[in-house]
Amino acid sequence: MNVEHEVQLLIEEIKRLGRPGSDGKVEVSFGTLFTDDRCANIFEALVGTLRAAKRKKIVTYEGELLLQGVHDEVPIRLLKDD
Repeated sequence: MNVEHEVQLLIEEIKRLGRPGSDGKVEVSFGTLFTDDRCANIFEALVGTLRAAKRKKIVTYEGELLLQGVHDEVPIRLLKDD
């Protein structure tokens, strides 16, 4: 799969699993994305897809590298959904 396609799939999954935050932007925790069965089947490298989306300013989250367990509560906010 190409990166653009995976980022589009990521947007769809964040919208499916997330909830609007106080500013109206959809957000989901890293742990929710990481442990979701559908996401596990779609993304071979979820962290890599998240990093690519962050570089393109489609999502934002604190830190550079997210690790399961340690960063499960880190919110991932969707900045663009197109």
